[in-house]
Amino acid sequence: MIGRLNHVGVATPSLDEAVKLYRDVLGATDITEKRSMPEQGVSFQFVNVGNSQIELIEPFGENSPILGFLEKNPKGGQHHICFEVEDIYAARDDMIAKGVKVLGEPRIGAHGTLIIFCHPKDMGGQLVELMETPKGAH
Repeated sequence: MIGRLNHVGVATPSLDEAVKLYRDVLGATDITEKRSMPEQGVSFQFVNVGNSQIELIEPFGENSPILGFLEKNPKGGQHHICFEVEDIYAARDDMIAKGVKVLGEPRIGAHGTLIIFCHPKDMGGQLVELMETPKGAH
């Protein structure tokens, strides 16, 4: 059911500091501009690495879902992994049928396509994002 690994989400208290790490220490040369999604409670940048991406995410606003993660992990760290699926609604229904708790309804994510998140307790301790493959991708 899952397709390619689209990205690994990394929470950070500071996008500026995270970009410095990926650019100056790891040598990343292709990093997108900062964007914000107030409705999702995050600001983000993508580090393009070969056949995938690292999504750097920092809290946006007082109700950001990233704040709880950063309280437990003040320096940040791996927040989620994201796999592509052909049909987000079919993937959601399949996850629910298999007993996986899906967090909320499908909504538009940072790539401009529909996403859902699957609860870590049902996914081996890892928050999993499923995103509909962007049209015209790959």
